[in-house]
Amino acid sequence: MPSHLFFAFFLFFSFFSSAQVVINEIDADTPGSDLLEFVELKSVSPNFSLDGYVLVFFNETNTSCYYAYDLDGFITDINGIIHFGNSQVTPAPAGIISNNRIQNGPDVVALYLGNASDFQYVVQPGTLATATNLIDAVAHNNTASVPTNLMSILGITICSNENANSQGTAHSIQRKNDGTYEVKIPTPGVNNDGSGVVLNYISVSLPQTNYIEGENIPITFTTSQPVSGSDLIFNFTLVNGNFMVNDYSGTNLTVSIPVGSTTTQNTVFLFDDTTDEGDEEMLINVQNLPFGYVSNNNNIIVRIYDNDFVVQSYGSPLSPTYGVVAPTIPAGYYDSLEGLSGNALKQELQNIIANPAVVRAHSYGDIEYILKEADKNPSNSNQVWQMYVESPRAILDYQVGSSNIGVWNREHIFPQSRGGFSGGTSSTADGIGVWLPTNADDILAGHADAHHLRAEDGAENSTRSNRDYGSDYNGPAGNQGSWNGDVARSLFYMAVRYNGLTLVNGNPSDAIVGQMGDLATLLTWNNTDPRDDFEMNRNNYIYTWQMNRNPFIDYPLLADYIFGANFGQPWSSTLSTQNPIENRVVVYPNPATEYLIVSGLEGISKVEIYTITGQLVLIQDFENNVQINLDLNAGMYLVKVTNGNQSTTKKIIVR
Repeated sequence: MPSHLFFAFFLFFSFFSSAQVVINEIDADTPGSDLLEFVELKSVSPNFSLDGYVLVFFNETNTSCYYAYDLDGFITDINGIIHFGNSQVTPAPAGIISNNRIQNGPDVVALYLGNASDFQYVVQPGTLATATNLIDAVAHNNTASVPTNLMSILGITICSNENANSQGTAHSIQRKNDGTYEVKIPTPGVNNDGSGVVLNYISVSLPQTNYIEGENIPITFTTSQPVSGSDLIFNFTLVNGNFMVNDYSGTNLTVSIPVGSTTTQNTVFLFDDTTDEGDEEMLINVQNLPFGYVSNNNNIIVRIYDNDFVVQSYGSPLSPTYGVVAPTIPAGYYDSLEGLSGNALKQELQNIIANPAVVRAHSYGDIEYILKEADKNPSNSNQVWQMYVESPRAILDYQVGSSNIGVWNREHIFPQSRGGFSGGTSSTADGIGVWLPTNADDILAGHADAHHLRAEDGAENSTRSNRDYGSDYNGPAGNQGSWNGDVARSLFYMAVRYNGLTLVNGNPSDAIVGQMGDLATLLTWNNTDPRDDFEMNRNNYIYTWQMNRNPFIDYPLLADYIFGANFGQPWSSTLSTQNPIENRVVVYPNPATEYLIVSGLEGISKVEIYTITGQLVLIQDFENNVQINLDLNAGMYLVKVTNGNQSTTKKIIVR
């Protein structure tokens, strides 16, 4: 067999040769983040109904189903071909499989008589592989590994390697007319040998994919060949999720291309209302195409930005404000801490924030909705603020599929595996009115404790993984550390709220459940990145769900009395009252060039200037006010001003 052909073939059951439909092509490994995956079927006769069939995807690791796709209602085309895959595959798939859903292998794709409901896969492991009602199956991989367990169960003797020609992302596995397989350039939607009726493909195009309420959207429809016989007439729809018929007006949803022509244009008029409904996504879905016409691309998503978004009076972590958002601390909430010190102080703090008579535990599914409110971008209520990457992203871009590219998701600041609470709560959201009782020993509740969960860029979340802060992870390159104090105060909270969680110095082994580092870094970050209004706002909101607060946001100095240099000294809330100095001290100009003025205080004070990474570069005592000559490189710095027992930190830019 020539080297460019697939090196082995698939051995069918004896009844496969007479099957009405077989798996004709698989493309599991595609460029980038796997947005072009598909599976193609071929029927012996054209226009064959797939009612009663189901595609099932099996994982070799546990020989169980990881996904099932019901084929009821689908019909093969005039060439007996139909394919299912990602929305970006062209020609457009008959049915959509979410991005990055098909695993690269070693795994098996199988065709059964049955329904998707016969194969459980939401909770792993799913339904075990079986030969019962099996019609066709292909073992596939892109490495030397072979799914031997699945092959034994399903009677497969050869595994198809998509990377047989060392071009795995550029090639697909394709069935030949003799029933064997080869790998070559993908051919979705057509016979693999190039034979068959040539179809007229309809393409949909737009000048851009993002629009604002009130704008008009020209949609162009183009055929690959001139229309013949009679005028081409078909319909399309736009409704999708919250994008409804009242979001557009005066739009003709019928397309007509005259005989001899190849193109026409329809215009969508977006309605500009006066309420903030949130950003939405319009879905262009071409329907009811006449015989001989096929969609080249379909199910096109168009982002519609709502121009009525709300802007808050406080800033983002990257442009922080202080003292605008007042803490909603219940009267007497922290009174029992007064005068306590050391372990007694820590224990009483736990008694408050883990009080089983008051505190509520929610589900991991609820976290999605908590973060969509708690982590809103103050400059645009239709976005969340992504902590590590220090940038906003549309709330709409919450990750729902397996791909974490271009989306945001839920980041555990205290990693699940290291906290011992992986999968500890339900992934089903049941709302603010449904909760479970909890206490300090309820470690599984940490899985969905919103005080240590943040909205984060999906890819950066994976990069951080379960690494310790400071000693191992310091965010993406070029970040300004606007999140440093936030993670420190979250970890301080977790180490008090839950028995069994501790903070230690250095970079402890990930295998030690319950430990996180680096404590020294976290204590520094607590001072150099002070709590701001964004953090206070989310503390207030999370309280409405969990009925507990993060005390290290309300009183950041508590960290030094429980974890730091003031351990063993009596606590008094007056020691940590930051509002007076925050309201009085003035640091200017900002941006600064040659000098910096600190004023607004009385008596002896101290000013310290740190780099954004926490390196002390200047320290000076002064009385009442001072002008400091600067000899610093351009960049962002933290200016910490201390007056008596009070201190505050401001961010400045030096040019």
